[in-house]
Amino acid sequence: MSEKVVNILLVEDDEVDVMNVQRAFKKNSIKNPLFIARNGLEAFEMLRAGQVPFPHIIILDINMPKMNGIEFLRELRSDEELKSASVFVMTTSNEDSDKLNAYNLNVAGYILKPLSFEKFISSVATLDSYWKLCERP
Repeated sequence: MSEKVVNILLVEDDEVDVMNVQRAFKKNSIKNPLFIARNGLEAFEMLRAGQVPFPHIIILDINMPKMNGIEFLRELRSDEELKSASVFVMTTSNEDSDKLNAYNLNVAGYILKPLSFEKFISSVATLDSYWKLCERP
């Protein structure tokens, strides 16, 4: 029996944060396919075009151009085909309103940036444990 592959979509406009995620995946030997969108609109284009095969997990920034993370979550949760996606927020926003809105839109976690690289590695390792649970039949 082959294992189900969980595809990961990183929705992040900061190139340094994208590189940190890629480095953390490598350091944790995470082999899940990683797709990158620079904002919420690009993420929807990728998801709706099937460029990020299901099942998928989304790592989402809040502060982005064109469509911010909360707007993305609202639209995601109203989309019948995409609403079941697991979303983890990874953002610099420590605003209570952003946290409340994100959790009300059913996010699986809320991680504050900037993290030290060591803490970030630990966070990615925790996410990897979650992904492995998602991969089980």
